[in-house]
Amino acid sequence: MPSVGASMTRLVLGPFNRIEGDLEVELEVQDERIVEARVKAPLFRGFELMLVGRDPMDALTIAPRICGICSVSQSVAAARALADASGVVMPANGQLATNLMLACENLADHLTHFYVFFMPDFTREVYAGRRWYAQAQRRFAAMVGANAGGGLHSGAALAQRARWFELIGTLGGKWPHSGAILPGGTSRAIEPTERVHLLAGLREMRAFLEQILFGVALEEVGSLDSLAALQRCAARASGSDLALFLEIAADAGLAGMGPGPGRYLSYGAYPRFEGGHALAQGVWDAQLQQRLRLDAAQISEDMRHAWLDEGQAGLPLHPLDGATQVQPDKAGAYTWNKAPRLAGQVMETGAIARQLVAGQPLIHDLVRAHGGTVYTRVLARLLELARILPLMEAWLLELEPRAPYHQVQALPSQAQGSGLSEAARGALGHWLRIENGRIARYQIVAPTSWNFSPRDAAGTPGALETALVGARIDSAAGRGQSVAVQHIVRSFDPCMVCTVH
Repeated sequence: MPSVGASMTRLVLGPFNRIEGDLEVELEVQDERIVEARVKAPLFRGFELMLVGRDPMDALTIAPRICGICSVSQSVAAARALADASGVVMPANGQLATNLMLACENLADHLTHFYVFFMPDFTREVYAGRRWYAQAQRRFAAMVGANAGGGLHSGAALAQRARWFELIGTLGGKWPHSGAILPGGTSRAIEPTERVHLLAGLREMRAFLEQILFGVALEEVGSLDSLAALQRCAARASGSDLALFLEIAADAGLAGMGPGPGRYLSYGAYPRFEGGHALAQGVWDAQLQQRLRLDAAQISEDMRHAWLDEGQAGLPLHPLDGATQVQPDKAGAYTWNKAPRLAGQVMETGAIARQLVAGQPLIHDLVRAHGGTVYTRVLARLLELARILPLMEAWLLELEPRAPYHQVQALPSQAQGSGLSEAARGALGHWLRIENGRIARYQIVAPTSWNFSPRDAAGTPGALETALVGARIDSAAGRGQSVAVQHIVRSFDPCMVCTVH
């Protein structure tokens, strides 16, 4: 551990368990507080390079293989980029079926994050003296070693997760890597008997959420409009996992842990056939307390600190103009992740961004009080479970029997397009250029690319790098260990394999 100053030390934490992919975090620590952080994505995969030279429709097969957890999200973004390039408009049934598949994947991800990735950290020995520790152990213990059964509620959540992936199989033929999502809609019509089966699956998830997680009806949770309303709800559902999370959050200080950059990006989630989105598109500026219009032309990727060639000009480029050329010995680089920026600014993305941009009053109230922190990020994901499942029930009932699900499209030999979507972790974008009937350029900016961004050419740290500053390194937990760092990292729910696509 090299010394940096009289009371300054450098720590490298990683790899992290219970995340997708490889992650390292380099920390400068002074007096047991983090004063500077660098987030490193050490594994390169190169999917953007694999796609160049191929038939454009190959993107629908290759891009979903970036990640097994969010393969539907990658399919949707690829299909939208191709739809933009061709000008095709999918019919209403195709839009509804696509939304249903994406929502199944996203909500299953939220459930997994809470029960399998995030809450098991509160069963660590460092918390053994807390009044809630025994309950956390009983409900959320990790499923390892002799305790292979895990916590009672985490095990039940995994069973629900498996059930939901069966629903995606019904909607799209299989999961993961369904081939049913196309630029012009979906290739698989939903039969009336299947709709009954799907609705029964949604009702099973509703029962789990209402009985175990929230303790009250989803509609009540989704309509909460203030911290006071949340506290009243938790008091009525005192045995719920939501109530236990709120107790843990207050005792562990999660509301003051990991404040982000204060600017939030959402591409808009679940498009409506008649226009707009179920969750609006835009940017929320916490300082201005204002929703701003999204101008996707102002997205750029800065590669100053990535092991990638910046080109002769060395300037940040829009994804339609960007390239991925490796430069593993580049001076000053420390990650394979580029640094996405919107109008030169750092953005945070995810469920908290979606809820802020969509104007959800509870999340607005909490962020005004505490900022974008571990507490508000996790609560936003829970709130999204309550808000989206009733929409899914409505989407199923809106499917029109014998109406088309797909519109055939023809791709021009010269074209370009962008596909913007919202994965569970946040804003996902695909950009492509087609020349002579082949992919000439393909660029992807994943949610974790935004949140786990390195510094840019101006030295501005990314969202997680910002959030880690000020966190405590607990020497009592062991050399180089910190439950605060674990909580902050997991509150963003990293998917590093998507980041280093």
